[in-house]
Amino acid sequence: MADYAREANDAIKIMQNKWYNTRTGLWNNMWWESANIAESIAKFGIQDASFRPAAKDIIANTYAKSPNQNGYKNWHNEYYDDMGWWAMAWIASYDLTQEKKYLDTARDLFDAMSAGATTPCRGIWWDEAHTSIATISNSLLLAVGAALANRVPDNDRAGYRAAADAQWDWLSSSGVINKQRLLNDGIDQHTCKNDKKTTWTYNQGVLLRGLSELAIALPASSTALLARAAQLGDASMTLLADHDGILNEPTTPPLDQQAAMFKGAYIRSLGGLQRRWPRDQVKQFLDRNAAALVGRAKARDGVFMDLWQGGGTPSVTAHASGIDLLVAAAGAGL
Repeated sequence: MADYAREANDAIKIMQNKWYNTRTGLWNNMWWESANIAESIAKFGIQDASFRPAAKDIIANTYAKSPNQNGYKNWHNEYYDDMGWWAMAWIASYDLTQEKKYLDTARDLFDAMSAGATTPCRGIWWDEAHTSIATISNSLLLAVGAALANRVPDNDRAGYRAAADAQWDWLSSSGVINKQRLLNDGIDQHTCKNDKKTTWTYNQGVLLRGLSELAIALPASSTALLARAAQLGDASMTLLADHDGILNEPTTPPLDQQAAMFKGAYIRSLGGLQRRWPRDQVKQFLDRNAAALVGRAKARDGVFMDLWQGGGTPSVTAHASGIDLLVAAAGAGL
């Protein structure tokens, strides 16, 4: 059996050497994608003791250098999902280090996200310009709120718990989850109904993370929430994979650098659900995809490509998504 932890460690070294800017704390000077990568680094540090010191150093540098890059301030910008990605990164960093500053930053970002709850359909907007009601921003609000409910001091938990519970109530009743148990891209702000747009992988994944955290925050509902997450996970593993069971983004390749990050966010969340509620079919799915990645989707310089079954385009985000898959596969065996 492949040593996926070693493969992840080697892949991170490649990523750091090729794309990490120590001056800005960002990877290839990307924004929300760097938040995803920071979360990946923190999670692997939690999982792998030998990598933990390096993870803490990388996270500390990114926290110190990145907050005001790209014209933004303290990781705030006009996109509620971007702030959600950074909040998730700092929650993982808190889990890694137990340093309060990371949790405080996530709480600040959650408050900023919550200010977007002015849509005609409930839920939050995708952006401050109110151009759409996106699934991703709303799923991130659930995931961040539930994660905070499980980490803040006892006297602060009730508010986050209630907010996360209300957000799941909206997501589950809004119609964004279609009859196939896949999440479409958002809600039509004029009809308040499912927009029937692309079922991107990251939308499926972040909801799994939110339900995993909410199951901890609401112990009386834990079994039901995890069972629902398992149903949704089974649907996405089946319907968004090819005939060999390899995860695909539901669009025509090649993927741009943003879309190449989506599968990483999905697989990171699926791996988290697996750690919370282990199931053989998920472990097999992770193993199958990781074996394909290592065997068929690695360029000559060791950079992963965006199609895990082989071929595609190498990039920093495709490589980072590959790292997420290796970390999830390694964690599934623990």
